[in-house]
Amino acid sequence: MSKALKIMLFGLMSLALAVVTACGASEEPASEPEEAETEQGESEGSSEEAAGEEESGEVNLYTSRHYESDQELYKLFEEQTGIKVNVVEGKGDELIERLNIEGESTEADLFITADAGNLHVASESDLLQPVESEVLASNIPEKLRDVDNEWFGLTKRARVIVYAKDRVDPAELSTYEALTEPEWEGRVTVRESNNMYNVSLLASLIEINGEEEALSWTEGIVKNMARAPQGNDRDQAKAIVAGEGDVAIMNTYYIGNMLHSEDAEEVKVAESVGVFFPNQETTGTHINISGIALTKHAQNKESAIKLMEFLTSEESQESFSAANNEYPVNPNVEPNELLKSWGEFKEQDINLSVLGENQQQAIRLFDQAGWK
Repeated sequence: MSKALKIMLFGLMSLALAVVTACGASEEPASEPEEAETEQGESEGSSEEAAGEEESGEVNLYTSRHYESDQELYKLFEEQTGIKVNVVEGKGDELIERLNIEGESTEADLFITADAGNLHVASESDLLQPVESEVLASNIPEKLRDVDNEWFGLTKRARVIVYAKDRVDPAELSTYEALTEPEWEGRVTVRESNNMYNVSLLASLIEINGEEEALSWTEGIVKNMARAPQGNDRDQAKAIVAGEGDVAIMNTYYIGNMLHSEDAEEVKVAESVGVFFPNQETTGTHINISGIALTKHAQNKESAIKLMEFLTSEESQESFSAANNEYPVNPNVEPNELLKSWGEFKEQDINLSVLGENQQQAIRLFDQAGWK
């Protein structure tokens, strides 16, 4: 569906909602918990559009992040600025749909979700607006923000190869592409193709290697799967320790959080696997983000942009890394000690906007290769 058609359809939905509202029906924002898986001043650029607006002293946030550490940062922001942060939680796709339905009536000023692919969906649905902020431009490298400044990275994750320490010598590992070789037949565990993390990984390979090679990689992984794709990232590590496979494709922060889990079995699993950063001699390891965006119909723009800038500050970035084992997007902040222990690594040199731009191609290749 074209972007223009999407906008027209959403406009009709918004009109219908307005009619219902006029008849006396209204919906109060409610917290929709997501399933567990998942000194900043005002910049010159951020104040231009907000000039002349009366500050409400609050900002309304829709977020698919569900971490206590995030709540602590919102409280700190409130203490430092006097601006109240109202939080609505939910799954990323559900919040996007909610923004679509609410249209101009939405109370949301900011949207936070995991994966640049999800942020692209929100952008293509005409739910976001660009932000010009010298602070954000300084805090976030160009490749970790939208080319049109409609979204900005908050935290960074690497999608790596996780291996069984007792059965795999890391010297055997090299690249994502090498996992398609005959020696890995029946040894690879991975999530389903409709998972956005995998969609974005394949989208990056399309950008770097071209569609033909990306399809070949997808077909090769399908051939070498130890079992039908299933479960979340944690389940891939558990499958390795259970002997169902020898290597898995996972995001780093899941391993970090498992190592710090209150569940002794999860800790044991995480201690039994190793982390390998692929493609260090070639194109680099795939990275993705959780990111933040200003909604199209934000009513508290100035406060919202202040919160965006605060969350990318050195203080906030240190908190994200320490609490959730995510890599900071702010280059002035070092990762926590666990992440450091895994070593520095070379990243793919692409702007993450392409993860959304190549999304439909990736989905088509998954279907073509039979990746369930």
